[in-house]
Amino acid sequence: MFDLKGLFPYSFDPAYAKPVAYFSMEFALDQPLKIYSGGLGFLAGSHMRSAYELKQNMIGIGILWKKGYYDQERNQDQTLRVSFRDKDYSFLTDTNILFPITIHGAKVFVKAYLLKPTVFQTAPVFLLSTDIPENDFLAQTISHRLYDPNQTTRIAQSILLGIGGANLLDILERNTDIYHMNEGHALPLCFYLMDKHKSLEEVRKRVVFTTHTPELAGNEEHSLPILNEMSFFNGLTQKQVEELVEPENGMLNYTLTALRMANRANGVSQLHGEVARKMWGGYKGICEIGAITNAQNHTYWHDDELDQALKNHDDQALTARKKELKRKLFRVVANQTGKLFDENVLTIVWARRFAAYKRANLILSDYDRFLKLVSNHEMPVQFIWAGKPYPEDYGAINIFNEIYWKTKSLPSCTVVTGYELWLSGHLKKGSDLWLNNPKMYREASGTSGMTAAMNASINLSIPDGWVPEFAQHGKNAFVIAPAEDTLPQEEKDKKEAARLLDMLEQEIIPMYYQKPGQWTAVVKNSMRDVMPFFDSGRMANEYYEKMYR
Repeated sequence: MFDLKGLFPYSFDPAYAKPVAYFSMEFALDQPLKIYSGGLGFLAGSHMRSAYELKQNMIGIGILWKKGYYDQERNQDQTLRVSFRDKDYSFLTDTNILFPITIHGAKVFVKAYLLKPTVFQTAPVFLLSTDIPENDFLAQTISHRLYDPNQTTRIAQSILLGIGGANLLDILERNTDIYHMNEGHALPLCFYLMDKHKSLEEVRKRVVFTTHTPELAGNEEHSLPILNEMSFFNGLTQKQVEELVEPENGMLNYTLTALRMANRANGVSQLHGEVARKMWGGYKGICEIGAITNAQNHTYWHDDELDQALKNHDDQALTARKKELKRKLFRVVANQTGKLFDENVLTIVWARRFAAYKRANLILSDYDRFLKLVSNHEMPVQFIWAGKPYPEDYGAINIFNEIYWKTKSLPSCTVVTGYELWLSGHLKKGSDLWLNNPKMYREASGTSGMTAAMNASINLSIPDGWVPEFAQHGKNAFVIAPAEDTLPQEEKDKKEAARLLDMLEQEIIPMYYQKPGQWTAVVKNSMRDVMPFFDSGRMANEYYEKMYR
């Protein structure tokens, strides 16, 4: 039996002694452990780091993805290539725990690995794998690819996370008071607890749920017969499930079902909380949906010298360090692309998961005007794009490739690959301006701008997600006024692209070159205002106070 006594290298703070298990499909804990795709993982990683710092009685439950999300590479013509390679990690501990679960009516064996807290200074995280000799090849593939495109594999992955994770906690004999589902992927957990406690009321006492996306496509759903056939309901009959959660039109929506089986739920910014209540509030039987604004771990993301310069009111040191960090980023960019940028030039970065609603190419929609912007030798501008599209999202991949082809001949514009924790850190530290222009109400939180602000990069953003809680235009950020909600999307895109370019031409670029003192004041306000509220220590504390109590 695995000994839980030595699991935590600290005594729990009495305020956080209640035992919590945090279920997430992805965790971005550190660069070498490639088991994440984007913002959901970055958020979970910061939560685990703050749980460690606050001495919380929390463990993470995830999946050890053999091939990760994917490796982002380039084809011969420099367009995006998706590559899948096996990965091994010597820093994970084999717990020697092996147990069966049922998937598609068959026995599938699960092996549990442990990321010890001392490896990356996180709460302990157990990672489940089916990629073991005890399983046939099909069962082994369940834990191969994060967000596998095959429907039945995706369902099996949810069963592995939810039922496998709950099983593991029972095998460990850990008395878990709260099961926290970070997104709906772990939904089978609720049916496991239903089978165990025989009462929806008892399940609700134990489950809390965080919803992360206002995107309909992000709220997974499948037909009841398929889920039933896959053993999603852990022994409950289809009739019992229908009586329990009343699925709509024979389809079981993960988010809606989680809202019906959880005690409390939350959106991940105040605005997203409002959007989530509008989305789901008309359905009966759902729990209260509050809001806890996402945050990122300052300890992990910050730069000591930038923070020290801010603390010492040393503008010269702040500017000098920023230029040094820009040079470091530009070495990475030059190594990838052959384009060598200048640390004295205003550098704008758009970097996040590539999805159509995030509009990576918005600034290129008036291409002639964009060319004038990047061809101005008196007040030059440099642009860098980065991000991973979902490997089967060919629309997003086409946007990535379109940006490459449109900027290929421009020496001051480039697209880089491999947007993971390490590159993300370089881009935030080396950018002057962090561009965020999603379609309004579609970005639940958008935490990358928080870590940019921690590193002396000013947010230039649509007021979506976390931004309205932080941004004061011209004081600590620049805010693009959104177009009227009543307009067609094409008209909104056109208006918002024009406003973005107006702001760059008339306000931001002149300030950077002609009023450096004013620019530095905005940078410093941004660094000050992002702390401490948007540090994940506040967020991890708020979950205990609002969701776990």
